[in-house]
Order: sequence, then structure tokens, then C-alpha cells
Amino acid sequence: MTIIREARGPVMGRTGRTAGLAACAVAATLAACGPAVVREAGEPEIKIGLITKTEANPFFVTMRQGAQAMATAQSATLMTAAGKYYGDNATQVTAIEKMVAAGVKGILITPNDATAIVPSIKKARDAGVLVIALDTPTRPQNATDALLATDNFKAGELIGLYAKAMMGDRPARIATLDATPGSSSSRLRHAGFLKGFGITEGDRSIVCSRNTYGDRTMGRIEMRHCLRENPGINVVYTVNEPTAFGAHAALKAMGLEKGVLLVSVDGGCVGVQAVEIGQIAATAQQYPLKMAEMGVQAVVEYAESGARASGYTDTGVRLITDKPVPGIESRNTLFGRRHCWD
Repeated sequence: MTIIREARGPVMGRTGRTAGLAACAVAATLAACGPAVVREAGEPEIKIGLITKTEANPFFVTMRQGAQAMATAQSATLMTAAGKYYGDNATQVTAIEKMVAAGVKGILITPNDATAIVPSIKKARDAGVLVIALDTPTRPQNATDALLATDNFKAGELIGLYAKAMMGDRPARIATLDATPGSSSSRLRHAGFLKGFGITEGDRSIVCSRNTYGDRTMGRIEMRHCLRENPGINVVYTVNEPTAFGAHAALKAMGLEKGVLLVSVDGGCVGVQAVEIGQIAATAQQYPLKMAEMGVQAVVEYAESGARASGYTDTGVRLITDKPVPGIESRNTLFGRRHCWD
């Protein structure tokens, strides 16, 4: 069953928008943004929908928390829903339908299936709803009004460049652990990693490729399968940090963790800590709070002025490692901790 949660910010008078937005802009986290926008009696309620891929991944938990904080600061009502698992398009379709029926002005969505969700998004937009993709673009990308996301190709390329530099002239035996075939962010990160490493799909150095649904347990299971088939693996690319933690667990169980270079994407606080203690060599840090904040603000602006957000906004990505290599821009884990998310 689709999960729809509705949380409402305080309905007050309109004064305070400028001060509230300024406070949010300088806050260390969105959680620091308190109620700011005040609405006069009788002013229409602004409803905003947020649909994430799952509820389990800390990335999407943080995104939901950030969206709620900003919605509260804007005196808007946030409705939330999530897929039951990575790749669950049906639940997201149902969530869109329910949100449109509930009268949302805009929907923020991280698509589980970048192509299959497009017809439902079109129906929502035809009904006058602003639809913004967060984190993951649809296929085609212009199926939504706007995209607020990490440059997923660049994220993959950064860790690919890093892995190649760390390997030097040593022959690489690479395992790639992706999310799902329907995830455009997974495809982009994978392609970016290959570009950064200087290889193409089908290269002989890629000895195992598996889909993990971005899940820690599946990351462990699929890494174990890869190791049974190819015990000489020495480079592991993972689509996100939950997958990386599963892969590391499998490597450790076989006593191989010290001889394998593990790289990933996310930059959550637990992931940064894993870099600090050497479980992950490097991660590409992305910023879900920024995506959530900008998305909610865009819907509020649309509700109040009719101005539609459009195009792609890069919300940033940085390589985090404590073992930098010449020629590749990176930040250390001290920086990573300052900008990470739980």
C-alpha cells in the first residue's frame, strides 16, 4: 500500500518570509529553519508532495527531513510517500495519483524507474502540477519541469579517476555493484566511473557486474557472489554507500578487505566515517538537503506567483578522501564531516 504522510506547517500571517529565508540560507542544516512564513487567514494552503525511492536509505530519510523543515518554514503542507523497494514504480505511480487528487501544487520525486514513471508525471503536469525530479533524472529528462540533482556522471567519474590513480600500473580486476537497470542515476554513475577509470563497457578488467538495488544486504550478497567467481578482485565500485557497506562486509568475511580498493557515492556521515577509518578509499559526496530545500522553495514560488522552475540545477559533488592524489581535486574527511548528513 502506498504510504502517504501529511505534515502541516503552522498557518499564520505573511510577514517574515524574507527573514525566514535568510535564516535558512545561513543555517548549518535545514533542521535549524524554524517557522518563518506567516499567512493571513483565508489564504490558500500550499500542499507539496515528496516521493522518494525508498524509506530505508539514509539519503532519502535526510531528504524527507529537509523537505519537511523547509515546508514548515514556509507554512506549507508536505505529503510524503516512498517506494517499497528500489525499482518499485507502481507505488510511486499510485502516490502521484493520490497527491494530485489531494490538490498538491507541486511534486518532488526521485524516480525508481526513470522511463516507466513518465506517463504518470505527464498526467500530473497536464493537471497543472509542477513536477521536479530530485537526485535522479527521468528519461527523457524534460519529462519533468526541472531537475535538482548531483551530476551523477561526474560523481562516478571522480571516483573512477581516483581509483585509476590509486591503482597506477597494477592490473585491475573490477567489480561494479549498481542499483537497478531502470535507475538513470545508477547508469550515469556507472558510466562516469568507467570514463574516469579510462575503460569502456565490456573491458576485460571488469570481471563482475551485479545489480544490488542500492541495498546493504544485496551489496553483501552480490559481492560474495563476485568473489566466489573472481577471488582476485582488487577494485570495487559501488553505486552508493549502503551497497559499499555490504560489499565491505563480504570482503571482510573472506579476509580480503585490506587488498581491495573500494570506492562509492553518497557522502553521508557514516560513509565519511568509513573513509576516515579506511573501509572506503573515497566517496563522492552529494547534498540531499540542498535538493530538498530548493525543491520546496520552487513549489512555493510556483504556488504564489505561477513561476515554474525549469532546466537542470547541479546541487554539487565533491570527492572525499584522506589519501589525495595529485591532479584530482578532493577534500578530506574533516570537510566531509562538516557537510555530511545522517
